[in-house]
Amino acid sequence: MSSLSRELVFLILQFLEEEKFKESVHKLEQESGFFFNMKYFEEKVHAGEWDEVEKYLSGFTKVDDNRYSMKIFFEIRKQKYLEALDGQDKAKAVEILVNDLKVFSTFNEDLYKEITQLLTLGNFRENEQLSKYGDTKTARSIMLIELKKLIEANPLFREKLGFPTLKSSRLRTLINQSLNWQHQLFAKPAAYTSLGAHGPFPPTAAAANANVLAGWMVNAAASSSVQAAVVTASSLPVPPNQVSILKRPITPPATLGMLEYPNADHEQHMKRLRPAQSVEEVTYPTVRQQASWSLDDLPRTVAFTLHQGSAVTSMDFHPSHQTLLLVGCNNGEITLWEAGIREKLCSKPFKIWDLQACTLTFQASAAKDAPFSVSRVIWSPDGSFCGAAFSKHLIHLYAYTGPNDLRQHLEIDAHSGGVNDIAFAHPNKQLCVVTCGDDKLIKVWDLTGRKLFNFEGHEAPVYSICPHQKENIQFIFSTAVDGKIKAWLYDNMGSRVDYDAPGLWCTTMLYSADGGRLFSCGAGKDGDAHLVEWNESEGAIKRTYTGFRKKCGGVLQFDTTQNHFLAVGEDSQIKFWDMDNINILTTMDADGGIPSLPRLRFNKEGNLLAVTSADNRIKILANATGLRSLRTAEAPPFEALRSPLESAAIKASGSTVPSVAPKVERSSPVRPSLILNGVDSMARSMEKPRALDDVNDKMKPLQLTEIMDPAHCRMVTMPDSTDATNKVARLLYTNSGVGILALGSNGIQKLWKWVRNEQNPSGKATASVVPQHWQPNSGLLMTNDISGVNLEEAVPCIALSKNDSYVMSAAGGKVSLFNMMTFKVMTTFMPPPPASTFLAFHPQDNNIIAIGMEDSTIHIYNVRVDEVKSKLKGHQKRITGLAFSTTLNILVSSGADAQLCTWSIDTWEKRKAVPIQLPAGKAPTGDTRVQFHSDQVRLLVAHETQLAIYDASKMERIRQWVPQDALSTSISCAAYSCNSQLVFASFIDGNVGVFDADTLRLRCRVAPTAYLSQSAINGSQAVSPVVVAAHPQEANQFAVGLSDGSVKVIEPTESDGKWGVSPPADNGLLNGRTGSSSTASNHAADQIQR
Repeated sequence: MSSLSRELVFLILQFLEEEKFKESVHKLEQESGFFFNMKYFEEKVHAGEWDEVEKYLSGFTKVDDNRYSMKIFFEIRKQKYLEALDGQDKAKAVEILVNDLKVFSTFNEDLYKEITQLLTLGNFRENEQLSKYGDTKTARSIMLIELKKLIEANPLFREKLGFPTLKSSRLRTLINQSLNWQHQLFAKPAAYTSLGAHGPFPPTAAAANANVLAGWMVNAAASSSVQAAVVTASSLPVPPNQVSILKRPITPPATLGMLEYPNADHEQHMKRLRPAQSVEEVTYPTVRQQASWSLDDLPRTVAFTLHQGSAVTSMDFHPSHQTLLLVGCNNGEITLWEAGIREKLCSKPFKIWDLQACTLTFQASAAKDAPFSVSRVIWSPDGSFCGAAFSKHLIHLYAYTGPNDLRQHLEIDAHSGGVNDIAFAHPNKQLCVVTCGDDKLIKVWDLTGRKLFNFEGHEAPVYSICPHQKENIQFIFSTAVDGKIKAWLYDNMGSRVDYDAPGLWCTTMLYSADGGRLFSCGAGKDGDAHLVEWNESEGAIKRTYTGFRKKCGGVLQFDTTQNHFLAVGEDSQIKFWDMDNINILTTMDADGGIPSLPRLRFNKEGNLLAVTSADNRIKILANATGLRSLRTAEAPPFEALRSPLESAAIKASGSTVPSVAPKVERSSPVRPSLILNGVDSMARSMEKPRALDDVNDKMKPLQLTEIMDPAHCRMVTMPDSTDATNKVARLLYTNSGVGILALGSNGIQKLWKWVRNEQNPSGKATASVVPQHWQPNSGLLMTNDISGVNLEEAVPCIALSKNDSYVMSAAGGKVSLFNMMTFKVMTTFMPPPPASTFLAFHPQDNNIIAIGMEDSTIHIYNVRVDEVKSKLKGHQKRITGLAFSTTLNILVSSGADAQLCTWSIDTWEKRKAVPIQLPAGKAPTGDTRVQFHSDQVRLLVAHETQLAIYDASKMERIRQWVPQDALSTSISCAAYSCNSQLVFASFIDGNVGVFDADTLRLRCRVAPTAYLSQSAINGSQAVSPVVVAAHPQEANQFAVGLSDGSVKVIEPTESDGKWGVSPPADNGLLNGRTGSSSTASNHAADQIQR
């Protein structure tokens, strides 16, 4: 249940309590499980109403949830039993013994026997341990003290014991305000129509959609034309005991001998596994943590200057490639800079792509209205597209397909007059473009150019837009040049807000990076500057920042960074504020030369700041981290920055490229291949050679790295992992990065955890510290169902829930769902035949599991209702890989038939099937694995014969690498690093290759001698890596699962910090397609199942 539903329940509980609906209050408390009323519980215990006590408890926990819960129920039933004995009601005592206490006999047989023997005593107080038992009232009071301690320590109750502070009669107030709003909004009642007629998005209740804007509508100023009020996600304060416990382990008191639970979310999730309840994982809002900071965190040092050549009007850094800067100019030119090497990657002078497709009005005015200026440039959230809005009518969308390649994607004649702003949004999880213009309209477009929504309501040209999402509600703030702020939902129902921005002129609105705080910056026509933070829950200005000159004389630009700082360009300076302090923090002039009102933009990490200067240049400012990244950034050779076709063209045209002898590092480097792997020679020969300048100046010697000796890397072997009869079949890091989970060919799973200590203060997996082989106190093993299974033929498979609470796996038998703390089997399903061969959780609904089968089908299974919702057929042999993309809304499957299929997540219909291109004469056999890049568009495909990168939106292969030279044997497994900059690939001869993820160029080879003993290498049965896994947060750490059952974690030495550098050989080219730029996203890519 969403946090919005949770807050609604609290409001209803308050209302029921105020109206004296006592039974309803406690019934809702129990059924919702959101608030445990300790006072009510105490009353029922004191009254001895045991059935009601247990019924109320059942809404929050069950007997077998954990040992806290077990002890709570035991104490209650024991008290009930003793009271029956004390009343000489032996029949009732026997009934309680058999029906209520028998369940505990499996955990402590001796205790149960001792309790049973009390029946033989005339007075149970003759038992020494019960000799001090007093009267019933006293005994209940003593027991209640113990029960309260157990409840407060039980993770299942951890965030449910405090009721939030609410204003009295809050629900009644909100309903009255909402009715007032509806009365003002509609002259007469009107039914909400389905949106199906207006666009592709599903209908949503208007009241629910308005939730996120509630505070704005409730507290609209006297000038507001719209008022409304419903609950917002932030309108309820977080109880003191609801401080986030999601990121720290909870260690219960040792006296109870309890197990460590990772978090309350874990227990909530376990509780929801029972029949007829949801398995989805829930995360509640947490208290904002105040991070420590200093002025040194701000990028204030001028690192260098980029010469643009024309006046810059807009800039935006790539969302994941931190030094990639998109620039728009007043002459309509779009430029892509790689700030790390201070070079223009490409430039797109303005031109109209298809004049005939534009409106007749625009065609008539286009020539005389030139020149065109760029109003705004912006990247899409995943960095796969960028958009430009122009001063006349048009927007251009480019597809970003490589380091120097912006490809024309879409031109739209979007508005009459100027297009003042452009942004990307994801209504209904579909990437769309939002624009606004001089025609007073806001429009929403899909990526084919189809107009989805047309928002009317402003009375002046719309200056800026700010799409955002709260909970599951998508909305857009807009500001006009008359200073009006409006808000829109994707429902064609008109604006929900009509506010006045400070200054009543051009204003821009921005959210902090975490989406939790809203700011606006603008100026009045009289020149007064205004920078404010808004209180979303109240719809009012929270704080107004000071420090501007009296008259700024134009439009201001501002930006936010690190969820802590604000920056504004004004008075030929850059001014910084701490978000929590209205007084200016510091100012700087960036060594002078910046205009009165400069443009500025932070990169997403906040360690670089681009600022325009008065001479058509861009200054790049950096903090210490930014300077370090700029100095140590791998400046790829000129060849690497150009498309592979250009490289091929140089060679084809006979241009001289000097051969470079790479310096030997530790040992002889892997010999660079001179062949172009997988090149379509026809496509290459058709490409016209391009003129390239200064090649010789830009070629730099590079080094390849071979790791031959254990001293040249860090490595740790998991304890108790070696078992020659049980190879590691699948390997996963936990999502938290603190453990490794290995599934053996015998169906048994093992878990290793790193402990937080002085040697390892982060508690994360590391090759510098030996972890613990973790098992619960019960000694249970996570053993899969293997009854009647031939383990030689079985295909083990595994998937881990997002919060590491549950692991789902199979080894030829039924699929088992294990509790990661207790190792207990929570449920089993999908008995063979056919056997399950691959498992994947749906990324947006943990109730839905995609299960690849031995008979080549894919079952879409709903755990909650224990039902197969869809059966997908498209492969000829067993399924060997599954990967979801939420960006493309598809599931990609791979099979032992060397086929790749894509399926719609919405309808489960097959979209496309393509074969992987195998070497001549190679039969279509062997496992094919798939894993999405962090951009959710590029797809890594690993087969024993090749590594390949596909553009999953078209299922076209854009890169390929085949085994060669020192890495010439078959590939056993491959995986993206967490930031998708590297690919780790293991080979059956023991080698591990580290590749650049964009180009598939080899960076480093880790030889078997670096991590295996001589006996393992030269033994009768040579040991080799079967699977490889990448750490979810450490980009250079990987683990290998070996054929002898052992698991090893490997990292570069601390002095190196990374695996080699990119080699000069272009051995990753296909069909003239360019590779994609490396990404520095901090979000861990979905782990490939191995």
